[in-house]
Amino acid sequence: MRFTRLISATLLASTLSLGACTGYQKLLKSTNVNEKYEAAIKYYDKGDFFRAGTLLEEMIPLLKGRPEAEKAQFYFANTNFMQRNYVLSAYYFKQFTDTYPNSSYTEQANFLRAKSLFRDSPGYQLDQTNTVSALEVIQDYLNTYPTSEFRTEAESMSQELQKKLENKAFQSAKLYYSLRYNQAAVTALGNFNQQYPASVFSEQADFLRLAAQYAWAKESIESKQRERFVDAVAIYQHFIDTYPQSKSLRAAQTMFDDSRAEIERLKSLPADPTAAN
Repeated sequence: MRFTRLISATLLASTLSLGACTGYQKLLKSTNVNEKYEAAIKYYDKGDFFRAGTLLEEMIPLLKGRPEAEKAQFYFANTNFMQRNYVLSAYYFKQFTDTYPNSSYTEQANFLRAKSLFRDSPGYQLDQTNTVSALEVIQDYLNTYPTSEFRTEAESMSQELQKKLENKAFQSAKLYYSLRYNQAAVTALGNFNQQYPASVFSEQADFLRLAAQYAWAKESIESKQRERFVDAVAIYQHFIDTYPQSKSLRAAQTMFDDSRAEIERLKSLPADPTAAN
């Protein structure tokens, strides 16, 4: 009996689904603009963004010049957002705000465009061109709508994207050190801390900069070593002044002590500004 009821329920659900599908297929073939528009709005209100979007995309050119066109275009952009088609939703929200700059939907459309770009931002390991674009749009939104109800969320998105760029910059600088391109590492890690002085990676970047400078000095020809060990000592002094409680102090002290010893050993050698690396 239970099995029979299950079969009956399945058949009923299939029939209803087929009927709904058949009704939708009829709407797609219909030439009644008002009927299709009303159906699209109903699908949208029910959360069926695929069907709503399909109908609205077809309707937008047909509604041109009519008051329904504004709502249809905004809803269509949002159906793409709700289906996670973020590249498309960003494009269509921009298209909407260009077409209807004074619409009651314009502020929300600008926010959702920014949110679309935020959602489309790739992981920090990848190229961050889209992240930079997203940050620019979010900042423009914050400047345009300083009292927006979405301000807190927009600021949070901006902070998250900035952290992603910060992480990308640190990992890129760190890569030079990992590959033992020590001279490039010293420069890149120094630039990182200048660009992100309050970063969570600042301590690690400064320590790696010291390690890279020390390794560069050790690997240099003798006539170049003294000046590079002197730079290592200077970086060490900055490191311990800035991070007196660092867990890397012992390793830093070892590099400092060896650098000082090497400087003493090399004092008698004349500097040669024309020497190669």
